Amino acid sequence: MAVYTEVPDEELTAFLAAYDIGALLSYKGIAEGVENSNYMLHTDKGAYFLTLYEKRVAARDLPFFLGLMIHLAEHGINCPTPIRNRKGEVLGELAGRPAVIVSFLEGVHVRRPQPRHCVEVGRALAQMHLAGRDFSLTRPNALNIDGWGPLFDSCRDGADALAPGLAQDLDRELGILARDWPRDLPAGVIHADLFPDNVFFIGDRLSGLIDFYFACNDAFAYDLAICLNAWCFESDGAFNITKARALLQAYAQVRPLSAAELRALPLLARGAALRFLLTRLYDWINQPPGAFVKPKNPKEYLIRLRFHRGVSSPAGYGLDA
Repeated sequence: MAVYTEVPDEELTAFLAAYDIGALLSYKGIAEGVENSNYMLHTDKGAYFLTLYEKRVAARDLPFFLGLMIHLAEHGINCPTPIRNRKGEVLGELAGRPAVIVSFLEGVHVRRPQPRHCVEVGRALAQMHLAGRDFSLTRPNALNIDGWGPLFDSCRDGADALAPGLAQDLDRELGILARDWPRDLPAGVIHADLFPDNVFFIGDRLSGLIDFYFACNDAFAYDLAICLNAWCFESDGAFNITKARALLQAYAQVRPLSAAELRALPLLARGAALRFLLTRLYDWINQPPGAFVKPKNPKEYLIRLRFHRGVSSPAGYGLDA
C-alpha cells in the first residue's frame, strides 16, 4: 500500500478544521501510487483525495505541480484541483509532511486500451498542451536527454544481468540520441507520465487526467512519444499501429503537428522508450530486500526501443509523412 506516513486521527481532524469541506465521515489509505502517501476522504459534503508528499518529491517543485493543476482546471482540463483552506492556501503540513487536499475524480483506468481510448487520450493531451501555454511557472525536465547518461551510469553495472550485452547496447543508443536529438521543437508544459493508470474513463469517455508529479517543460512531441510507448503496445510486446494512428490523428486534430515534429517522432519515441527503460532498470537493480512494491519489468521497454529503431518515418506509426 502507498501509505508511507500514517496519519493519527486527531491530527487529521485538526488539519481538516482549516477547510470548508465538511465533517469527516471516514478515511482510508489507498494502494495506488509509489511516490507519496495517499488517502481517500469522505465528508458530509463529498469525497476528496489527500496526499502527503514524501521525500522523493522536492518541496521546491510543489508550487509548480499544484499551480499547474489549478491552471489546467481553470482552462477546462478535467484534473484533480487543489482545495484552498480558509486562508487561501493550497499546501499545508500534516504528520510532518507537506500535504494537499484535491477534488475527487470519478472514473477508472483501462487495463486493455482500445483505439477508441487512444482517440480520447490524443485529444486530451493536445488540449492539455494548449491549456498550459500561458502557465507562468516553469520546471526543467530532470529526466530529459541530458539526464539519461548519469542515470545509466548509476545502474550500468547491473545492465548485463537483465540482458547480455545491454550495457554496450545502451551506450551506443545514448550516443546516437545525444548526436541527433532535436532541441528546437515546439515546447511548453508536458505531462511526461501519461500512462493508462493516469487517465480515468467512465465507459468510453475520458473523465480526467491525474498524477502531474512528473510534469515539466519540454517538447510537446516528446510527450506524444511517451504516449505512443505507453498506449500502443500490446502485452506481448507487439506494436498496434491502429492505436497509434488513432492517438496521433486525434492529437493533430486539436493541435496540428509541424513537419519537424513529424520527422522527429521516431527518434523521440526511441528516447521515450530509453527513458523508461533506464528508470525501470534503476528500480529493478535497487529494489530493497522485502519491498512490497515489485519493480516494473525493464525488458518491456527494451522491446519497444528496438521496435522504434526500425521506424524511419511517421508512416511507421500509421501517418502519412
